[in-house]
Amino acid sequence: ICLDYEKLLDNGIKGMKKLISQRKSRLPKEEQKRKLFEGMERALDLLAECCLYYSKMAAELAATEKKPARAAELEQMACALGNISSEKPKSLREAMQLSWLYTIISGSLNYGRMDVYLGDYLAADLENGVLTMTQAQELITSYWRLIADRKTTWNGRIIIGGRGRRNEKNADRFALLAMEAARTVRETEPQLSLRCYNGMDESLMDKAVSVIGEGCTYPILYNDDVNVDAVAKAFRISKEEAEQYVPFGCGEYVIDHKSFGTPSGIINLLKVLEITLHNGTDPLTGRAAGIQTGEFTDMKTFEQLFDAYKRQAEHFVEALAQQEMIEYQVAGREAPFLFLSMLYDDCLERGKGIFSGGIRYLGGTLETYGNINTANSLLAIKETVYERKLLTQQKLLEVLDKDFEGYEKERSLLLSVPKYGNDNTIADEMAMEVHEHICHTIRNQAERTGLHSYLAVIINNDANTTLGRFTSASADGRRSYEFMANGNNPVGGTDTNGLTAMLNSLVKLDPAIHAGAVQNIRLSPEWFRNNAAAVKSILKTYFEKGGTQAMITVVNKYDLEKAMLEPEKYGHIFVRVGGFSARFAELDRSVQLEILSRTQY
Repeated sequence: ICLDYEKLLDNGIKGMKKLISQRKSRLPKEEQKRKLFEGMERALDLLAECCLYYSKMAAELAATEKKPARAAELEQMACALGNISSEKPKSLREAMQLSWLYTIISGSLNYGRMDVYLGDYLAADLENGVLTMTQAQELITSYWRLIADRKTTWNGRIIIGGRGRRNEKNADRFALLAMEAARTVRETEPQLSLRCYNGMDESLMDKAVSVIGEGCTYPILYNDDVNVDAVAKAFRISKEEAEQYVPFGCGEYVIDHKSFGTPSGIINLLKVLEITLHNGTDPLTGRAAGIQTGEFTDMKTFEQLFDAYKRQAEHFVEALAQQEMIEYQVAGREAPFLFLSMLYDDCLERGKGIFSGGIRYLGGTLETYGNINTANSLLAIKETVYERKLLTQQKLLEVLDKDFEGYEKERSLLLSVPKYGNDNTIADEMAMEVHEHICHTIRNQAERTGLHSYLAVIINNDANTTLGRFTSASADGRRSYEFMANGNNPVGGTDTNGLTAMLNSLVKLDPAIHAGAVQNIRLSPEWFRNNAAAVKSILKTYFEKGGTQAMITVVNKYDLEKAMLEPEKYGHIFVRVGGFSARFAELDRSVQLEILSRTQY
C-alpha cells in the first residue's frame, strides 16, 4: 500500500474530518456510505487521541529528565504531537510525526515519495531558521532508525527522485539527506529507492554512487527514462499517471495512492517445464500436478514441446488470476480498511472502501520464478535433443530423473549449451520468448477476471532458493533441489563474458509487459573504489540502452566466504538477496550459497 501522505499533511486530522463531513452531507439517503464516513471520522478521532496520549507522555518524561538536551527534545515532541492532534503540520518535525503515526496505526508498510511530501517542509524550516542542516540531518536519520526497527523484511520502501515531482528543487534537498541517512543507518530498511532520469541534478547520482560504494545496498536505482513509458503501456494508463509509479515490496510497481497490486500469486516456471516433461505428473511425488499435454517421447519437434509447456503455464496462470480476484472480493466484503481508504483515490469520492469499489485501479500481480533456468533448459533440449540429436528424449528423462548421477558426460553436454547473460543471440532470444509468453499470458487475464490490470513481476525475495528445493534436476545442468536464478539475472556463474555482456542481455527483456523485475549486480569493493567514474559511465550506458533498474551490492567474495565460517565477525556485511537486503551472516546457508554463486565483477 502507498498512501497519499500529501493529502494527509495538507489537511491535517481536522482537515481530513472536514473533507469526510462534506462528503457525508451529500449522501443523506445512502446509509451504507454514511456508515463508512462515520467510521472514518471515528478512526481520525482515534488518531488524534493517540497524538495527545504520546504528547502527554513526552511532557511527563521531559519534566523528570535531568539532561537538558534530552529534556528539550522531549518538550519539542510533546509540542509537535499536541499541535498535529488538531492542526495541520507546520514544520518538518510535525509532518514526519503525523505521517509516521498514521503509517503505524494504518498498518501501511511503505512510505511513498517521501521527498515530495516532506521536501517543502524541510526547505521552509531551513530557510526560516527553524532547523540547521545538521539538525535536519539528525531528524531524518532518527526517522530512518524508527523505520529500520519495524523489520518488515520485504517492505519499508521510500522513493526519492524521479519525474512527476511538483517541487523538484526542495525534493532533491531532502533526497540528499535521505541518502546520507541510508549511509549512516546501516540496516536492511528502509529500502531507499532513487528514481533516475536524464537531466536530474547530478549531485544525486554522485551521492548514490558514493553511498553504494561504501557497502550500503541503498539506494536502489530505477531508470525513469524507460520505466515511465513501460508502466504507462503495462498498466494502460496515461504517461502523467505513470510518472507516479512507485516500487514496493521486492520491486513490484504500483501507482502512488491510485492502484493496488497484491496479494501476489506465485508460479515456478521451471516446475511447469518439469511437469510438462512428465505429462502433467510431478516426478518428485508421482502425483498429478497439472494438465496432461502428451508424452515428451512422442513430441517429434521442439515446437510441440514448447507448445505443451505454454499450455501448462497458461493452465496455472488462469487459476492464480481467479484466486487473486476472489481474495479482493472477500477482503472488500469483510472490511472497509478505514485508514487505507481515506488516503486512496477515489475512495472518498465514491464513498466506498478500497476493496469495495473505491480504489481507482484495482490490479493484480503474479510473481514468476525460474524464468531464466526455464529458458536455458528449453534451449538445451532444443539443441541436444532436436537439432544436434546428441540425446534421445528417453535418455534426457533418464538423466534428469537420476539427478545426473552417473551421467556427468551428459550433464557437461547440457552445461555447454549457450546460456543467457552473455549477450549471446541464441540464448537471449530463448529468454525473450519465455519472458514474452508468460508476461502476455498473465496480462491477458485482466479482462477475464475484472481486474484493471494483472501483470507479471519478475522479482525475487529468496523464493528462487525455496522453490528450488521442490524442483528436480533441469536440462540447463542444475541439480535437483538447488536454487534457481535470481529474477531476470543469469544463473549464478554462467555469465562469463563480462559485465557489459550481462547488462546487454538484461536490456533485451521487454519491460512494458510486466510490473517490475529485479536486476542484481555484485561488484568488488576494490574495482568500485578505483573506478567510480567508470561505474557511473556503465550505469549511464546501461540505462540509455534500456536498463530499468540496478540493485548493487559492493562486497568481496572472500568476505562472504569468511562470513559463512565466522558469522559473529561479519554482521556488518549487507547484501541484496533479491528485492530486499539482509545481513549476509543471518541468512539461511542455502540462500548464502546462491548469493555466493553470483558472478562478481
